[in-house]
Amino acid sequence: CISDMCLLNALRRMGYDRETMTVHGFRSTASTLLNERLKERPDVVEAQLAHSQKSKVQAAYRRAEYEDERREMMQRWGDYLDGLKARAGRKA
Repeated sequence: CISDMCLLNALRRMGYDRETMTVHGFRSTASTLLNERLKERPDVVEAQLAHSQKSKVQAAYRRAEYEDERREMMQRWGDYLDGLKARAGRKA
């Protein structure tokens, strides 16, 4: 586990101020892109982001962790980010 403070300090060292980017902003961006661009299963995305179940009934019965799917999804996410970086490098 990595604490929010650790991630926040990394953002500040990279030059992002409070108005530009937050840790929650990265999580929100990841959720949006994983769902919309990469068409990942919402249950798997939510599990990766460690979001709790919205419904008490779901929380009581759904205990799947989707480890294999999450691992594969994160590889696709890394590949997607590498592609964005490569495209940005070509434009510079």
